[in-house]
Amino acid sequence: MAETAASAMDSMYRYQRYIYDLSRRYYLIGRDEMIAGLKPPVGGTVLEIGCGTARNLLHAARRYRNTKLFGLDVSEEMLKTARATIDRHGVAHRISIAQADATTFSPSALFGREDIDRIFISYALSMIPPWQAVIDRAVSQLAPNGELHIVDFGTMASMPAPARHGMRAWLTKFSVTPRLDLEDVVRETARRHDRSAALHQGRFDYAALACIGAKQR
Repeated sequence: MAETAASAMDSMYRYQRYIYDLSRRYYLIGRDEMIAGLKPPVGGTVLEIGCGTARNLLHAARRYRNTKLFGLDVSEEMLKTARATIDRHGVAHRISIAQADATTFSPSALFGREDIDRIFISYALSMIPPWQAVIDRAVSQLAPNGELHIVDFGTMASMPAPARHGMRAWLTKFSVTPRLDLEDVVRETARRHDRSAALHQGRFDYAALACIGAKQR
């Protein structure tokens, strides 16, 4: 399954990777808000699942200068762009990236880290069929006081119906499916791992931001 997913993503992004950040900046809302909420401990670790071009990792690196950052993506094509971007900005000593399946990844095997202080997922769950497994795997790799932060498309429930239907139809053309039961899955996963959970949606329920927090005492 991992090889099939990697091949599909490589085919999709072989050419899109060159214009990805420019074309997505206007509708992937909430990414910077999510990164601002990470607030990792000084000297801590931050990992992005589905790091793509490394746009978010660079933003996090500028904001949290006393952290070590990691990223993983199933697409080697996207990682080509990510590596070039990281090298161009001179932050290869702070950001390490690797190709991996988000449902089975191991920070220990990939980066030599037993657990991670902050993991975040930005607009990737809506493109991963076994997205529930990704959330569960991410939580299982957190430090006891660690947090998982998610931003993705929301339910769009409060949008006018024509706009909602049009937006969902447009996203479908790019194999993107808003996860309408994201809140339920986040809360259930948090419960199973004995952690706190929170979720809110922005204007018109366009973007959803979720957090699975530290182990409950």
